[in-house]
Amino acid sequence: MIMNLKYISNTIASAAAIALLALVTGSCTGDLDNEPISPKIDTEVNADGLFNKCYAIFAMAGNGDGDSGDANSDVKGYDDEGMTNFIRMMWNANELTTDEAICSWGDNGISQLNVNTYDNANQMMKGYFARLALGISNCNLYVEQCSDVDATRTAEIRFLRALLYSYFTDAFGNIPFSLTIGSKPAQAKRAEVYEWIVKELLEIEPALADPKAKTSADAGYGRIDKAACWLLLSRMYLNAKVYTGKEEWENARTYANKVITSPYQLNTVSKDNGEDHWSAYQMLFMGDNGETSAAKEAIFPVIQNSKDIRSYGNMLFLIASTFKDDMHALKSNPSAVNGCVSCAWAGNRARADLLRKFFPTGNVPQVANYEMPSLANDDRAIFWGIDRKLDAIAPTAFTNGYSVCKFVNFKTDGSTPYNPSYSDADFFLMRVAEAYLNYAEADARLNGGSLTSDSDGKKKLDDLRARSSASAKAEYTLDDICDEWSREFYFEGLRRPTLIRFGKFGGNCDYNWQWKGDKLEGQNFSADKNVFAIPVNELNANANLKQNDGY
Repeated sequence: MIMNLKYISNTIASAAAIALLALVTGSCTGDLDNEPISPKIDTEVNADGLFNKCYAIFAMAGNGDGDSGDANSDVKGYDDEGMTNFIRMMWNANELTTDEAICSWGDNGISQLNVNTYDNANQMMKGYFARLALGISNCNLYVEQCSDVDATRTAEIRFLRALLYSYFTDAFGNIPFSLTIGSKPAQAKRAEVYEWIVKELLEIEPALADPKAKTSADAGYGRIDKAACWLLLSRMYLNAKVYTGKEEWENARTYANKVITSPYQLNTVSKDNGEDHWSAYQMLFMGDNGETSAAKEAIFPVIQNSKDIRSYGNMLFLIASTFKDDMHALKSNPSAVNGCVSCAWAGNRARADLLRKFFPTGNVPQVANYEMPSLANDDRAIFWGIDRKLDAIAPTAFTNGYSVCKFVNFKTDGSTPYNPSYSDADFFLMRVAEAYLNYAEADARLNGGSLTSDSDGKKKLDDLRARSSASAKAEYTLDDICDEWSREFYFEGLRRPTLIRFGKFGGNCDYNWQWKGDKLEGQNFSADKNVFAIPVNELNANANLKQNDGY
């Protein structure tokens, strides 16, 4: 059983193992390799510690000591180690570049992401590349050294490796690819990586545990089972045309349905605590989401708790970066901000284009987050409009743009965290709602581009909307479905690949949003920017790599 992802320095038994991991994760410029293991060195890998490390890649930036799991970050060269966390970097890549989020900060290449002018020297993408490559290296090491320890564990680590590769090729296209430790990896074409991921997932599926919805009180919460494998397969098949040029809509629908009919389920239970009402949707993003009915929707929850799994890069980042101290997201307590103490960083907020998905006329009320959902007729419209401007006329001004109150550390029963300076909320990296939208989109694409009353896909989309008190529509076009992806998953790291799949990102698509292409009213930019540049330091470190077109 995974050891609750406690600080890695406490889960690795031997000094030799600690030294080995330091070699594996000590640089951000060696692709998947850095030749961390010399055959002349006798090292002993602790299987439990390395197994935990492979999961901890998603939960914290480093090996963790003291007050932060980000300490001694795997990715070097950044003053703020919490910034190098996987989820924080993935989020910046997939949200700031889109019609959903804009950030008032400008350091480490964030201002370039805001306006789609990123290049091969972008610091955030340099760190993201390194984070993914180093994570894969850890998984390769486990498979190479510990695969005979336990078949289920090995299947889990192979899944995590495939998941990391899916993010890697989605972001950077043709990428360094290796399944071993000890040689400079060659560059694999995106279609080749896709084919390997699908083959790998189909191969490991039988060895994974049967799907079981869990809360944090259950053994195995936070670990991978067959449902995660099915959802990643569905995700890959849904994006197959982007990655390979070949459509795989039927397979996307088939594997989405496996998830939908599994023991995992949409959370449809809301909760009241005095004058505070928590919708079933809001409960997915709260401080006790691992303990309530919301947990049954989480297929891969990345665990955080304020006692011993602390990071500035996961839910704390999403909570703190979206709040300013003039906000009070708890109706019953005007002095409460977001459920954390001194965590209102005033960075990320919504673009006007996101608000218009809930208010198509553009007449967005300037009210608190707990009043906004009823005015939008949609529980997912969790925005703060008091003293906010709808339009981000000044990109660096946090109050230019409505604030997002989706992520909070409040608990449904009113209890307080062990340490209110950190988050108790888990980040649901994969959740059941994705399968509903995968099914609906694939069904629409298989049936002429829309969902009508006799469509199974329409029923799935109606069910998803009903969970958030949003009314059903008579018909859903592909444009409607693209907007529904945003309403359900805004600020969760899925938007850039979604826009690319719908042909609404790079190229002459004429789908614009504020500051797209570095222009307030938005403008097209090159389709080459559908993938990020290979960082220049990686090209210098590995002669096998060739830069992506357009950079």
